[in-house]
Amino acid sequence: MGQTLNCISPIDGSVYASRETLSRDEGFATASAARAAQKAWAARPLQERIDLVMAGVAAVGAMNDEIVPELAHMMGRPVRYGGEFGGFNERSSYMAQIAETALADIEVGEDEDFKRYIKRIPHGVVFIVAPWNYPYMTAVNTLAPALIAGNTVVLKHATQTLLVGERIAAAFHSAGVPADVFQNVFLDHDTTSALIADRAFDFVNFTGSVGGGQAMERAAAGTFTGVGTELGGKDPGYVMEDADLDAAVDTLIDGAMFNAGQCCCGIERIYVHESLYDDFVAKAVEIVKTYKLGNPLDADTTMGPMANVRFAAEVRAQIDEAVAAGATAHIDTMEADDGGAYLTPQILTDVTHEMRVMRDESFGPVVGIMKVSSDEEALALMNDSEFGLTASLWTRDLDRAVRIGDEIETGTVFMNRADYLDPGLCWTGCKNTGRGGGLSVIGYQNLTRPKSYHLKKQTS
Repeated sequence: MGQTLNCISPIDGSVYASRETLSRDEGFATASAARAAQKAWAARPLQERIDLVMAGVAAVGAMNDEIVPELAHMMGRPVRYGGEFGGFNERSSYMAQIAETALADIEVGEDEDFKRYIKRIPHGVVFIVAPWNYPYMTAVNTLAPALIAGNTVVLKHATQTLLVGERIAAAFHSAGVPADVFQNVFLDHDTTSALIADRAFDFVNFTGSVGGGQAMERAAAGTFTGVGTELGGKDPGYVMEDADLDAAVDTLIDGAMFNAGQCCCGIERIYVHESLYDDFVAKAVEIVKTYKLGNPLDADTTMGPMANVRFAAEVRAQIDEAVAAGATAHIDTMEADDGGAYLTPQILTDVTHEMRVMRDESFGPVVGIMKVSSDEEALALMNDSEFGLTASLWTRDLDRAVRIGDEIETGTVFMNRADYLDPGLCWTGCKNTGRGGGLSVIGYQNLTRPKSYHLKKQTS
């Protein structure tokens, strides 16, 4: 008998969906079926795999009218934002477009005596552990290129978005992707660790907490199974004295607050040059005061509840601790704030790096804003973090942005934009944000292994 997984809706605290986890034996049988199906899948022509994956993507899009309210029930995103299919399709389409080139043999040289080249070989069975905050887009970042490259995939989704994996699997199967080639599973932590430790998978991709990533690496220790991780973040924005102030405020505050601040690359701390600081704060507060916190099923709601009461409790604790230590909170408690999952978005000033809200991942609708007087001061503050996913620089001087960007300990440097994932660029991090890289050509490199061919010709 498995464990029961319950998705608790943040809308009203009710159980929205329940599923039973697989037993240990069922989990191993699933992985074995994926392995048995992999060689035949990889033997199919590349274009056939691409076409099947993109048909699966289109089938997900056809479900969007059902998916949008389902996401609101599961993790609280307002229906007015229309779900994730735009990014889901964009990322899959890009990876399909570059597949032939990215997976092509690397020709090293051929003459009358030798032919030498390097092939990209699929790992085998890829295990994806996906998060709840952008449940469709984060899953497809690995799912689409893994299948296109010739791997089979086992997907385990977060309990908070329990139905997402089922949706994707049903769509892909309806489009013709064989059932054993892509399987959605419900697993408890012990069975997950046992499968990884027993080398049931050839590559593990995990998106989630630092503790979760450490658990994946511990389970894989000594197996030589590759583990790619995207973990916590505390992404900074830096507004220089020559920035377009209105664009910087609009983009950075949206990057801090959209999806109730529950974005992997959301802006969690902002450093503003002293010449623009007062105006930046005033405009930021004005924007946030216009938000309507409420039921995500209401078309007028611009900010829904956080996905879980305990996530909101952590953000409240960080805000309360900061205010007690001298920070200034600028947003009055909103009517819909219930002390639970519905949380008033907050802007804090008079903050310091001694406060947890400027050090620990918040993953909620709060941002601290600090005044700086130089690039050197801003750079030191941006690097004063255990995390490194993205950084957003605001200036009219591209060379200056590159110079500062070269010194920031991060995976992506943005200039005059934030909180966006470009599938042509490698999605990666450093420090406690993890290691590995998704999407782009590098995504294919991480989902395959190199195999060298050194062929001596028989001339007589």
